[in-house]
Amino acid sequence: MKTRFVFILFFALPAVSFGQTFGKYSGEFMAIGIGGRALGIGSAYAALANDVTAGYWNPAGLARIEYPQVAISHDERYGNLINYDYAAFAFPSGSNTVNSESGETEYHAESFAISVIRLGVDGIPDTRKAWADSNGNGLFDDGANLRPDYTAITFFNASDWVVYGTFAQQYSGNFFYGANVKLIRRNIGAFHGTGIGFDVGVQYIAAQNLILGANLQDATTTLVSWNTGTNELISPTLKLGAAYALDLFDGKLTPAFGTDVRFENRRFSAVANLGPVSFDPQAGIEFDYKNTVAVRAGYNDIGNLTLGAGIHLRKLDIDYSFAKFDAADQPGNTHRISIRLTLQEEKYRRGAE
Repeated sequence: MKTRFVFILFFALPAVSFGQTFGKYSGEFMAIGIGGRALGIGSAYAALANDVTAGYWNPAGLARIEYPQVAISHDERYGNLINYDYAAFAFPSGSNTVNSESGETEYHAESFAISVIRLGVDGIPDTRKAWADSNGNGLFDDGANLRPDYTAITFFNASDWVVYGTFAQQYSGNFFYGANVKLIRRNIGAFHGTGIGFDVGVQYIAAQNLILGANLQDATTTLVSWNTGTNELISPTLKLGAAYALDLFDGKLTPAFGTDVRFENRRFSAVANLGPVSFDPQAGIEFDYKNTVAVRAGYNDIGNLTLGAGIHLRKLDIDYSFAKFDAADQPGNTHRISIRLTLQEEKYRRGAE
Protein backbone atom coordinates (compact mmCIF):
# COMPACT_ATOMS: atom_id res chain seq x y z
CA MET A 1 0.00 0.00 0.00
CA LYS A 2 2.88 2.35 0.78
CA THR A 3 4.36 1.78 -2.67
CA ARG A 4 1.00 2.41 -4.29
CA PHE A 5 0.70 5.67 -2.34
CA VAL A 6 4.14 6.79 -3.52
CA PHE A 7 3.20 6.26 -7.15
CA ILE A 8 -0.11 8.04 -6.71
CA LEU A 9 1.88 11.03 -5.52
CA PHE A 10 4.24 10.68 -8.49
CA PHE A 11 1.37 10.86 -10.96
CA ALA A 12 -0.66 13.40 -8.99
CA LEU A 13 2.02 16.01 -8.31
CA PRO A 14 1.69 17.91 -11.60
CA ALA A 15 -2.09 17.76 -11.49
CA VAL A 16 -2.60 19.23 -8.03
CA SER A 17 0.14 21.86 -8.05
CA PHE A 18 -1.88 24.72 -9.46
CA GLY A 19 -0.21 27.56 -11.31
CA GLN A 20 3.34 26.19 -11.23
CA THR A 21 5.80 25.08 -13.88
CA PHE A 22 8.08 22.06 -13.53
CA GLY A 23 11.05 21.09 -15.67
CA LYS A 24 13.47 18.58 -14.18
CA TYR A 25 12.40 14.90 -14.57
CA SER A 26 9.13 15.83 -16.29
CA GLY A 27 9.81 13.44 -19.17
CA GLU A 28 10.91 10.40 -17.17
CA PHE A 29 7.89 8.37 -18.24
CA MET A 30 9.26 8.45 -21.80
CA ALA A 31 12.78 7.31 -20.78
CA ILE A 32 12.04 3.71 -19.72
CA GLY A 33 12.87 2.16 -23.09
CA ILE A 34 11.24 -0.47 -25.30
CA GLY A 35 12.22 -3.68 -27.08
CA GLY A 36 14.00 -6.70 -25.66
CA ARG A 37 17.03 -6.32 -27.93
CA ALA A 38 17.77 -2.70 -26.99
CA LEU A 39 17.17 -3.24 -23.29
CA GLY A 40 19.32 -6.38 -23.27
CA ILE A 41 22.37 -4.35 -24.32
CA GLY A 42 21.83 -1.66 -21.72
CA SER A 43 19.82 0.69 -23.97
CA ALA A 44 22.94 1.54 -26.03
CA TYR A 45 20.82 1.48 -29.18
CA ALA A 46 20.95 4.91 -30.85
CA ALA A 47 23.42 3.63 -33.46
CA LEU A 48 22.06 0.08 -33.84
CA ALA A 49 18.36 0.90 -34.22
CA ASN A 50 17.34 -0.44 -37.64
CA ASP A 51 13.85 -1.85 -37.15
CA VAL A 52 10.37 -0.70 -36.14
CA THR A 53 11.59 0.23 -32.63
CA ALA A 54 13.78 2.92 -34.18
CA GLY A 55 10.71 5.15 -33.94
CA TYR A 56 11.54 5.34 -30.25
CA TRP A 57 15.35 4.98 -30.10
CA ASN A 58 16.43 6.92 -33.20
CA PRO A 59 13.98 7.78 -35.99
CA ALA A 60 16.78 7.82 -38.59
CA GLY A 61 17.22 4.05 -38.26
CA LEU A 62 13.71 3.45 -39.52
CA ALA A 63 14.90 4.27 -43.05
CA ARG A 64 16.87 1.00 -43.05
CA ILE A 65 13.88 -1.37 -42.90
CA GLU A 66 13.07 -3.35 -46.07
CA TYR A 67 9.65 -4.77 -45.14
CA PRO A 68 6.69 -3.67 -42.98
CA GLN A 69 7.09 -4.57 -39.31
CA VAL A 70 4.87 -4.81 -36.24
CA ALA A 71 6.16 -4.91 -32.65
CA ILE A 72 4.52 -5.31 -29.24
CA SER A 73 5.74 -5.65 -25.67
CA HIS A 74 4.32 -5.65 -22.14
CA ASP A 75 5.84 -5.67 -18.70
CA GLU A 76 4.75 -5.15 -15.11
CA ARG A 77 6.80 -3.42 -12.44
CA TYR A 78 6.63 -3.37 -8.66
CA GLY A 79 4.73 -6.64 -8.83
CA ASN A 80 1.77 -5.84 -11.05
CA LEU A 81 1.39 -2.27 -9.80
CA ILE A 82 2.67 -0.52 -12.94
CA ASN A 83 1.80 -1.67 -16.46
CA TYR A 84 4.02 -0.62 -19.34
CA ASP A 85 2.78 -1.39 -22.86
CA TYR A 86 4.14 -0.68 -26.32
CA ALA A 87 2.90 -1.31 -29.87
CA ALA A 88 4.18 -0.05 -33.22
CA PHE A 89 3.76 -0.47 -36.96
CA ALA A 90 6.25 0.63 -39.64
CA PHE A 91 6.36 0.36 -43.40
CA PRO A 92 8.94 1.30 -46.07
CA SER A 93 8.19 3.38 -49.13
CA GLY A 94 10.12 4.27 -52.26
CA SER A 95 13.38 2.73 -53.42
CA ASN A 96 16.82 3.83 -54.53
CA THR A 97 17.36 3.99 -58.29
CA VAL A 98 20.32 4.43 -60.61
CA ASN A 99 20.19 7.38 -63.00
CA SER A 100 20.51 5.91 -66.49
CA GLU A 101 22.36 8.97 -67.79
CA SER A 102 24.80 9.78 -64.98
CA GLY A 103 25.05 6.31 -63.46
CA GLU A 104 24.67 7.84 -59.99
CA THR A 105 22.38 6.39 -57.36
CA GLU A 106 19.34 8.49 -56.52
CA TYR A 107 18.12 7.90 -52.98
CA HIS A 108 14.37 7.75 -52.52
CA ALA A 109 14.14 5.16 -49.73
CA GLU A 110 11.94 6.36 -46.88
CA SER A 111 9.85 4.85 -44.10
CA PHE A 112 6.89 5.74 -41.90
CA ALA A 113 5.81 4.44 -38.50
CA ILE A 114 3.36 4.97 -35.68
CA SER A 115 4.19 3.88 -32.13
CA VAL A 116 2.11 3.94 -28.94
CA ILE A 117 3.37 3.70 -25.36
CA ARG A 118 1.26 3.55 -22.21
CA LEU A 119 2.53 3.67 -18.62
CA GLY A 120 -0.27 3.22 -16.11
CA VAL A 121 -1.38 2.44 -12.60
CA ASP A 122 -4.92 1.07 -12.74
CA GLY A 123 -7.59 0.58 -10.10
CA ILE A 124 -6.42 3.22 -7.60
CA PRO A 125 -8.96 3.50 -4.75
CA ASP A 126 -10.40 6.95 -4.00
CA THR A 127 -11.44 6.89 -0.34
CA ARG A 128 -12.13 10.60 0.14
CA LYS A 129 -15.88 10.06 0.50
CA ALA A 130 -15.64 6.78 2.39
CA TRP A 131 -15.07 8.29 5.82
CA ALA A 132 -18.14 10.50 6.02
CA ASP A 133 -21.83 10.19 5.22
CA SER A 134 -23.83 12.68 3.17
CA ASN A 135 -24.08 14.97 6.22
CA GLY A 136 -20.34 14.95 6.80
CA ASN A 137 -20.64 12.66 9.82
CA GLY A 138 -18.35 9.68 10.22
CA LEU A 139 -19.71 6.14 10.22
CA PHE A 140 -19.17 4.13 13.39
CA ASP A 141 -19.34 0.47 14.22
CA ASP A 142 -20.80 -0.92 17.43
CA GLY A 143 -17.61 -0.12 19.30
CA ALA A 144 -17.85 3.56 18.40
CA ASN A 145 -14.83 3.23 16.14
CA LEU A 146 -14.72 5.20 12.94
CA ARG A 147 -14.95 2.91 9.92
CA PRO A 148 -15.06 3.54 6.18
CA ASP A 149 -18.17 3.26 4.08
CA TYR A 150 -16.90 0.77 1.51
CA THR A 151 -19.80 1.49 -0.83
CA ALA A 152 -18.49 5.05 -1.24
CA ILE A 153 -15.05 3.96 -2.49
CA THR A 154 -14.49 4.62 -6.18
CA PHE A 155 -11.55 3.79 -8.43
CA PHE A 156 -9.56 5.72 -10.98
CA ASN A 157 -6.51 5.27 -13.22
CA ALA A 158 -3.28 7.21 -13.59
CA SER A 159 -1.72 6.87 -17.03
CA ASP A 160 0.75 8.43 -19.43
CA TRP A 161 0.24 7.99 -23.17
CA VAL A 162 2.73 8.86 -25.92
CA VAL A 163 1.99 8.46 -29.63
CA TYR A 164 4.92 8.79 -32.05
CA GLY A 165 4.54 9.54 -35.74
CA THR A 166 7.86 8.85 -37.49
CA PHE A 167 9.31 9.71 -40.89
CA ALA A 168 12.80 8.63 -42.01
CA GLN A 169 14.75 8.83 -45.24
CA GLN A 170 18.06 7.68 -46.69
CA TYR A 171 20.02 10.72 -47.85
CA SER A 172 23.07 8.96 -49.25
CA GLY A 173 24.72 5.58 -49.24
CA ASN A 174 25.82 5.95 -45.63
CA PHE A 175 23.66 8.71 -44.13
CA PHE A 176 20.10 8.45 -42.79
CA TYR A 177 17.90 10.98 -41.04
CA GLY A 178 14.47 10.97 -39.43
CA ALA A 179 12.06 12.85 -37.20
CA ASN A 180 9.23 12.22 -34.77
CA VAL A 181 6.19 14.22 -33.87
CA LYS A 182 4.78 12.91 -30.61
CA LEU A 183 1.53 13.54 -28.83
CA ILE A 184 1.52 13.27 -25.04
CA ARG A 185 -1.47 12.72 -22.80
CA ARG A 186 -1.17 12.42 -19.01
CA ASN A 187 -4.18 11.52 -16.86
CA ILE A 188 -4.89 11.09 -13.18
CA GLY A 189 -8.55 10.89 -12.31
CA ALA A 190 -10.24 14.09 -13.44
CA PHE A 191 -6.94 15.84 -14.13
CA HIS A 192 -5.22 15.68 -17.50
CA GLY A 193 -2.32 17.25 -19.36
CA THR A 194 -1.60 17.44 -23.09
CA GLY A 195 1.56 18.20 -25.02
CA ILE A 196 3.26 17.87 -28.38
CA GLY A 197 6.98 17.30 -28.94
CA PHE A 198 9.53 16.68 -31.69
CA ASP A 199 12.58 14.42 -32.04
CA VAL A 200 15.22 14.49 -34.77
CA GLY A 201 17.82 11.80 -35.41
CA VAL A 202 20.67 10.82 -37.71
CA GLN A 203 22.70 7.68 -38.37
CA TYR A 204 26.00 7.56 -40.22
CA ILE A 205 27.88 4.49 -41.44
CA ALA A 206 31.37 5.83 -40.85
CA ALA A 207 33.20 2.68 -41.98
CA GLN A 208 32.28 -0.78 -43.20
CA ASN A 209 31.32 -2.01 -39.73
CA LEU A 210 31.15 1.22 -37.72
CA ILE A 211 27.83 3.03 -37.21
CA LEU A 212 27.32 6.31 -35.38
CA GLY A 213 23.95 7.64 -34.23
CA ALA A 214 22.40 10.66 -32.53
CA ASN A 215 18.84 11.41 -31.49
CA LEU A 216 17.76 14.77 -30.05
CA GLN A 217 14.55 14.12 -28.14
CA ASP A 218 12.15 16.96 -27.33
CA ALA A 219 14.31 19.12 -29.57
CA THR A 220 12.28 22.31 -29.10
CA THR A 221 11.47 21.64 -25.42
CA THR A 222 8.06 20.02 -24.91
CA LEU A 223 5.32 21.78 -22.99
CA VAL A 224 2.67 19.66 -21.26
CA SER A 225 -0.26 21.81 -20.21
CA TRP A 226 -2.61 20.57 -17.45
CA ASN A 227 -6.24 21.49 -16.99
CA THR A 228 -5.31 22.68 -13.48
CA GLY A 229 -3.21 25.52 -14.90
CA THR A 230 0.07 23.71 -14.24
CA ASN A 231 2.67 23.48 -17.00
CA GLU A 232 5.46 20.92 -17.35
CA LEU A 233 8.52 21.57 -19.48
CA ILE A 234 10.34 18.52 -20.84
CA SER A 235 13.90 19.53 -21.65
CA PRO A 236 15.83 18.11 -24.62
CA THR A 237 17.80 14.87 -24.24
CA LEU A 238 20.58 14.03 -26.69
CA LYS A 239 21.16 10.31 -27.22
CA LEU A 240 24.56 9.52 -28.71
CA GLY A 241 25.72 6.08 -29.79
CA ALA A 242 28.31 4.03 -31.62
CA ALA A 243 28.44 0.35 -32.59
CA TYR A 244 30.97 -1.84 -34.36
CA ALA A 245 30.18 -5.26 -35.86
CA LEU A 246 32.79 -8.03 -36.04
CA ASP A 247 32.45 -11.33 -37.89
CA LEU A 248 33.36 -14.05 -35.40
CA PHE A 249 32.70 -17.82 -35.10
CA ASP A 250 30.05 -17.91 -37.84
CA GLY A 251 28.25 -15.08 -36.14
CA LYS A 252 28.43 -11.37 -35.52
CA LEU A 253 29.81 -9.79 -32.35
CA THR A 254 28.63 -6.21 -31.84
CA PRO A 255 29.78 -3.99 -28.98
CA ALA A 256 27.71 -0.83 -28.59
CA PHE A 257 28.16 2.32 -26.55
CA GLY A 258 25.98 5.31 -25.84
CA THR A 259 25.24 8.15 -23.52
CA ASP A 260 22.25 10.33 -22.68
CA VAL A 261 23.14 14.01 -22.46
CA ARG A 262 20.64 16.09 -20.52
CA PHE A 263 20.43 19.80 -19.79
CA GLU A 264 18.45 19.84 -16.53
CA ASN A 265 21.24 20.38 -13.99
CA ARG A 266 21.09 16.79 -12.72
CA ARG A 267 24.05 17.09 -10.38
CA PHE A 268 23.16 14.24 -8.05
CA SER A 269 21.24 11.68 -10.10
CA ALA A 270 23.55 11.57 -13.14
CA VAL A 271 26.73 9.53 -13.52
CA ALA A 272 28.69 12.68 -14.42
CA ASN A 273 27.97 16.33 -15.05
CA LEU A 274 29.60 19.43 -16.42
CA GLY A 275 27.75 22.30 -14.88
CA PRO A 276 24.06 21.94 -15.84
CA VAL A 277 24.87 19.30 -18.49
CA SER A 278 24.70 15.68 -17.27
CA PHE A 279 25.90 12.43 -18.83
CA ASP A 280 24.47 8.94 -18.32
CA PRO A 281 26.46 6.31 -20.25
CA GLN A 282 25.33 2.89 -21.46
CA ALA A 283 27.26 -0.03 -22.89
CA GLY A 284 26.38 -3.46 -24.21
CA ILE A 285 27.47 -6.35 -26.38
CA GLU A 286 25.56 -8.76 -28.60
CA PHE A 287 26.62 -12.01 -30.22
CA ASP A 288 24.27 -13.13 -32.99
CA TYR A 289 25.00 -16.67 -34.20
CA LYS A 290 24.11 -17.26 -37.87
CA ASN A 291 21.19 -14.83 -37.55
CA THR A 292 19.40 -17.55 -35.60
CA VAL A 293 19.96 -16.94 -31.90
CA ALA A 294 21.50 -14.00 -30.03
CA VAL A 295 22.80 -13.46 -26.52
CA ARG A 296 23.31 -10.02 -24.97
CA ALA A 297 24.64 -8.22 -21.92
CA GLY A 298 24.86 -4.59 -20.95
CA TYR A 299 25.12 -1.85 -18.37
CA ASN A 300 22.43 0.81 -18.42
CA ASP A 301 22.41 4.46 -17.49
CA ILE A 302 21.10 3.91 -13.95
CA GLY A 303 23.94 1.56 -13.12
CA ASN A 304 22.29 -1.82 -13.47
CA LEU A 305 23.29 -5.03 -15.19
CA THR A 306 21.15 -6.14 -18.13
CA LEU A 307 21.02 -9.51 -19.88
CA GLY A 308 19.10 -10.68 -22.90
CA ALA A 309 18.54 -13.26 -25.60
CA GLY A 310 16.77 -13.43 -28.91
CA ILE A 311 15.48 -15.97 -31.39
CA HIS A 312 15.18 -15.16 -35.10
CA LEU A 313 12.54 -17.05 -37.04
CA ARG A 314 11.68 -16.46 -40.68
CA LYS A 315 9.16 -13.71 -39.99
CA LEU A 316 9.21 -13.46 -36.21
CA ASP A 317 11.79 -12.16 -33.75
CA ILE A 318 11.33 -12.88 -30.04
CA ASP A 319 13.58 -10.95 -27.67
CA TYR A 320 13.94 -11.26 -23.91
CA SER A 321 15.66 -8.86 -21.53
CA PHE A 322 16.42 -8.94 -17.82
CA ALA A 323 17.40 -5.93 -15.71
CA LYS A 324 18.73 -6.29 -12.19
CA PHE A 325 17.66 -3.62 -9.71
CA ASP A 326 19.04 -3.67 -6.18
CA ALA A 327 17.98 -0.40 -4.56
CA ALA A 328 14.82 -0.37 -2.44
CA ASP A 329 13.30 2.48 -4.46
CA GLN A 330 13.79 0.66 -7.78
CA PRO A 331 11.24 -1.63 -9.45
CA GLY A 332 12.84 -4.98 -8.59
CA ASN A 333 14.30 -7.38 -11.12
CA THR A 334 12.46 -6.77 -14.37
CA HIS A 335 11.77 -9.26 -17.17
CA ARG A 336 10.49 -8.17 -20.56
CA ILE A 337 9.59 -10.04 -23.73
CA SER A 338 9.01 -8.25 -27.01
CA ILE A 339 7.79 -9.64 -30.31
CA ARG A 340 8.53 -8.26 -33.77
CA LEU A 341 6.77 -9.51 -36.88
CA THR A 342 8.22 -8.79 -40.35
CA LEU A 343 6.01 -9.20 -43.42
CA GLN A 344 8.68 -10.87 -45.55
CA GLU A 345 6.70 -11.25 -48.75
CA GLU A 346 8.00 -9.89 -52.04
CA LYS A 347 4.87 -7.80 -52.55
CA TYR A 348 5.62 -5.95 -49.30
CA ARG A 349 9.29 -5.30 -50.07
CA ARG A 350 10.46 -1.72 -50.41
CA GLY A 351 9.80 -0.43 -53.93
CA ALA A 352 7.69 -3.42 -54.99
CA GLU A 353 5.08 -2.70 -57.59
